[in-house]
Amino acid sequence: MEIAIILVLGLIIGSFMNVCIYRIPRKLSVIKPLSFCPKCRNTIKPWHNIPIFSYIFLGGKCSYCGEKINLRYPIVEGINGILYILAYIYFGFDIVLPFVLFFISSLIVISFIDLDFQIIPDIISISLILAGLLLSVLPHSTYNLVADFKESFLGILVGGGSLLIIALLSKGGMGGGDIKLNAGIGAFLGWQNALLTIFIGSFVGAIVGLIILKKTGNRKIPFGPFLSIGSIVSLFWGREILRLYLG
Repeated sequence: MEIAIILVLGLIIGSFMNVCIYRIPRKLSVIKPLSFCPKCRNTIKPWHNIPIFSYIFLGGKCSYCGEKINLRYPIVEGINGILYILAYIYFGFDIVLPFVLFFISSLIVISFIDLDFQIIPDIISISLILAGLLLSVLPHSTYNLVADFKESFLGILVGGGSLLIIALLSKGGMGGGDIKLNAGIGAFLGWQNALLTIFIGSFVGAIVGLIILKKTGNRKIPFGPFLSIGSIVSLFWGREILRLYLG
């Protein structure tokens, strides 16, 4: 029963995340107006805005103008729901759970915005930094999260600082959004997991980048989504991976 509730919560929040992904980079309010079709601008009826199910029921098209609905919408909702379940199974109904869910959803929003616009909004990355610092002062079992304020602050410095050094050495090869994002990841996961995130993100990014380069010739591939993948892996399995590597 609890898992079903968490899944529904993840799907509903995933629907709102789609609003954020569309509106934040366009500097639109995420509150007003209500959800609308980007093509015909008609307000979407509540029963046509049920996560995943409405997409299937409508055949992936707007009920007004017949414009195709971007497949991204059910994908974001589904990913968020699945990761919420995984977070609940791993962390349980602990004080850290709301922070972990916020962390996960923020990373998904950042990833899809970065894919579309090659930007990482400060409002999200800075919120991650502040939320990580707040989490660090609450009593909790550490799991793969920071244990105290000192560890969180060090995670910010190492997470953001390591990418800042790369940006300086590469003379612009790393964006400021990536730096602030990994600072937020460090605020939640600590300095070791922040470095692990970079390693995993770079590894996955290199593989995907080579495939995309070979097929399309595109060399401009945002790093934010790969940092997000690395941080999700670090969130659930970071300590185990580091233990195996460090012995």
